[in-house]
Amino acid sequence: MSDERVVSHEARVSHETSFRVRYAETDQMGVVYYANYLVWMELGRAEYCRAAGIRYRDMEADGILLAVIEAHCRYLYPARYDQEIAVKTWVANAGRRAVEFEYEIRDAQSGRQLATGATKHMFLGTGMKTVKLPEKYWPLFGITAPI
Repeated sequence: MSDERVVSHEARVSHETSFRVRYAETDQMGVVYYANYLVWMELGRAEYCRAAGIRYRDMEADGILLAVIEAHCRYLYPARYDQEIAVKTWVANAGRRAVEFEYEIRDAQSGRQLATGATKHMFLGTGMKTVKLPEKYWPLFGITAPI
């Protein structure tokens, strides 16, 4: 990643990561295929966690899975091959059983917003049943007291 940082805005911590659009991510019209924006959200989410000091695979090793139960993307302007993209990610809502991330995807050079999105996730155990998030992970998601 060429640019990664953790930023705090009014008690909301966000993380931004940037990358270039690969040719394989574009469609016949020369623009990024719509499903790739969801992949970019996943990238933003993983980098957000990593910047906060927790790798997602460490959560999995602790038996905590983060299952997507809802995803939304609003496409505003097309991205194209070799364009530098910035994905800003933050936790919008979190509880001990679920978390919602929001995303802003923009052109890294001009700042033009290309898409916005959100994903909602349930915390599952290895048996694919809902579990409460262990307390050691609460700070990552902004949880400060039992809910």
